[in-house]
Amino acid sequence: MIDGRKRANIKKGMFVEIVLKEHQIYGEITQGVVSKILTKSVNHPHGIKVQLETGLIGRVKNVIE
Repeated sequence: MIDGRKRANIKKGMFVEIVLKEHQIYGEITQGVVSKILTKSVNHPHGIKVQLETGLIGRVKNVIE
């Protein structure tokens, strides 16, 4: 499994599972394709923040290969 906490592992066009900010309490997963990587740091303990092609923004939990 690819680690969604490392920015180097996330690329535009990847299919990922994210958790939206409003769903963090429940951990509800949303799937989509990365259009922008928003986190500037190399690592983030809660996952790299991305914007999907649908416009939704959240932190990467899993990368679907």
